[in-house]
Amino acid sequence: MTVRPSAAAPAGLVIRPYAGESDIPAIVGVINAEWEHDRVPGRVAVEEKAAQYRHASESFDARRDLTLAEVDGEVIGYGIRGWTDVADSDVREYRCDGSVVPAWRGRGIGRALLGENMRLARQMAAGHETARGRAFGSMSHEHQDADEALLRSEGFEQVRFFCDMVRTDLDDVPEVPLPEGLTVRPATAADGRALWEADHEAFRDHWGGYDDSEESFSRFADGPEFDPGLWVVAWDGERIAGAVINAIYPKENEALGVKRGWLDSVFTLRPYRRRGLARALIARALVVLRDRGMTGAILDVDSDNGTGALGLYESAGFRVAHRSSSWRKPM
Repeated sequence: MTVRPSAAAPAGLVIRPYAGESDIPAIVGVINAEWEHDRVPGRVAVEEKAAQYRHASESFDARRDLTLAEVDGEVIGYGIRGWTDVADSDVREYRCDGSVVPAWRGRGIGRALLGENMRLARQMAAGHETARGRAFGSMSHEHQDADEALLRSEGFEQVRFFCDMVRTDLDDVPEVPLPEGLTVRPATAADGRALWEADHEAFRDHWGGYDDSEESFSRFADGPEFDPGLWVVAWDGERIAGAVINAIYPKENEALGVKRGWLDSVFTLRPYRRRGLARALIARALVVLRDRGMTGAILDVDSDNGTGALGLYESAGFRVAHRSSSWRKPM
């Protein structure tokens, strides 16, 4: 259904559903234009979004949960929705995010997209049976003052803070021994399922919630960044004890003029924590990235993570470079 926004929005603005993969280049263009303008240290690629959008799950289906804003056929913004059961609370959060190209800001488009996101999220929630409380969620990056003002004006409050941390060089990476009894061996694509399951198990009780559906695994395995040669996995016999899932995003690096790899996930399973395993895996992960020609590394972390991850990464040479916030509003 195409929606015509209120009179406060620009003349000619229409908000329509996602029409399929032909829309992805325009969505990527909107995101990257916003991130460049707002100094967000990342970029996205068409291939990444295609892998995400082509696998529909109960909590996210692109044809249901993506909305585009356009004027005279030009896509100038988009909205995205999805839901998750927040791990350390009794809340089911219906997340409403999106972007507007900088040249079209300040004209009511972001408010129109957020309003449509919330309308459709309410519609989705009405069809769910859950004992959890229901809330809207959203995200913002530092330097996005207008986004934060919009969220506050709609009754959202900040509930959590996150950091992107960078290591600007990969020189002098220390050698850190593995805990006794554990080994690291080269990973293969056949390890993908076990690695993905171990990752979700490790973060099961962390804030935010995770989609453990078959479709979520398909997004992981189908992504262009899926590269087992970059993974560093510690094994206790045939059981995964912990890992670092490295990834390299060539188009992002090209756009930003950097040579860096992401530590997309750093985890240890509960029986292996507090033994120095994460520190040992991070050191090996940095060497793997260096051997692939990278000169720096980046990761993101929950500032309120109770495992002391922020201090661990600082001790491994990472420094905070960018901050973001999670927002919530009772439904």
